[in-house]
Formats: sequence, C-alpha cells, structure tokens
Amino acid sequence: MAGRGRALLAGLLVAGLLAGATGCAQSVDPIERLGKKAARQVRPHGRPGPPAGTYRRGEPTAPGPGRPAGTYRRWGLTAPLASAPRPPGRRPPVRAAGPGLPPVVDRVPTRDKVVFLTYDDSAERDPRFAAMVRELRLPVSLFLTDRVVGPGYGHVARLRAVGASVQNHTLDHSSLRGLPYAGQRAEICGQRDKLRERFGVLPRLLRPPYGTYDVTTLRAAADCGVSAVVLGREPGRDRLRPGDILLGTDQPDLTGTTTRLLRRIQAEGLTPARLEDYL
Repeated sequence: MAGRGRALLAGLLVAGLLAGATGCAQSVDPIERLGKKAARQVRPHGRPGPPAGTYRRGEPTAPGPGRPAGTYRRWGLTAPLASAPRPPGRRPPVRAAGPGLPPVVDRVPTRDKVVFLTYDDSAERDPRFAAMVRELRLPVSLFLTDRVVGPGYGHVARLRAVGASVQNHTLDHSSLRGLPYAGQRAEICGQRDKLRERFGVLPRLLRPPYGTYDVTTLRAAADCGVSAVVLGREPGRDRLRPGDILLGTDQPDLTGTTTRLLRRIQAEGLTPARLEDYL
C-alpha cells in the first residue's frame, strides 16, 4: 500500500512538471506570434537609383538637386540648356597688344561650341534676372560702373551669390580714349578698389565704356592688374560663332531679351559657358 502511494505521488509530480512545461511554452507563443506578424509587415527598402544629375558634360542639363523638372519651361525655353564642356586645361592663347600690355579680345579662339553672356550695368534693372541666373545656372559676367550701378549693388550681390562674376567697367563710365594716364588709371583702379571693397574680389577683366580705348588705356589697365580688355558683339542677325562674347542688351526687360537670346543660342547648336574659364 505504501509502495502504491509512493508510485502514485511520483506520477502526480511528473504530470505536474509536464503540465508546467507545457504552460510555459504556451505563454511564450503569443509573443512569438506578434514577432512573426511584425516581421511580415516589414518591407525591405528599394534599391537606390543612380544619383540625380549624373550626366556627362555636353549632354542636356537635367533635373537634379535644386533644379526641378521643367524649370527651363518657366523661363520660356523649349528644351534644357546643354551643359558647357569641361573648362580647358589651358586657356586659349590670345595675343597681347604689346610688351607688358593686356590683350584686347572681342572673341575667344576656341572650337568648343560655346558663347559667353556678358552684361554691363543694366543687369541690376530687372529683379527677375537673378532668379533666372540661379534656376538656369547661367554663367554670366557683369561689367560694372560704380556711378551707374549706385544703389543697385544689393541686386548685384544677389547675382554674385548665384554665380555671376563681377568685372570692371570703370568708375564713372567716361570714355577713356584721349584721357591722360592719371585719369585713366583713376577710372580703372578706382573701380577695381570699389569692387574689392564691396565684394572682396579683384576683377581681372576690363570693358572700356563705349568700347573706346587707346594705348594709354592698356598701360593703365596693366598697372591696375587687368589681364584682358574685353569688347564683344551684339547678337545682331549674323550667325553666332563659337567663342563669341555677346553683349547683353541695355533694356529693362533683361529676362525677356535673355530668353530670346538663349533660344537662338540653342537653335544654332551652342551653349553658354563662363568667360573667366577661357580668359
């Protein structure tokens, strides 16, 4: 009887242990089910595509960071501007006007299918122009006269902030030819100092007012650190050529005239490039 009691007690103990183990397994099961459910809800991220804007030079510019699709349409273009070629490793050779004198350039000798957009003091008159330069990433060069620009330097600062370069157009916009050396030097070096004071830059290029100059102009320009005297041409009706330095028109609607010029540049198989990369 005692033996049977001990056997019965042992059986009950084993059954209890088994029941306890089974109960533990069942208590974990809801957590496992929740874990599996959460795992099924997780979806792997898609593979990243190629970086935006990874285009070779010479191909049309395309949307990228800060350049939404269709930006060119907002500015009246029917297609994106083609990217300019990589800047030349060595600037094209231009002949100096004489020993110790800077060259006088009205066109850059290059085979690259590029032209150069240059503007004088009218660039500050159209407040939309800075937005156009920023959104289309136009490489433009501004030739400034202190007396003409005057309060417009704030707008010029905005243009500089979006990539426009600032160059010398003399202090008072006086015709330089025939002036004595001291007067010409004051005009050129005076505006150089103004631009350095306002923007912290030393302009390397000079456009003489009205396109007039003489040997004294070139001497004074050299002494003021000018590396090239830049003239240029109005677009006119003649076909554009690679290397043309184009003069922006002196009109209040600078954005509209630039749009029309850009359409023409595209139609003739060219694209704007930065003048300072070539001179």
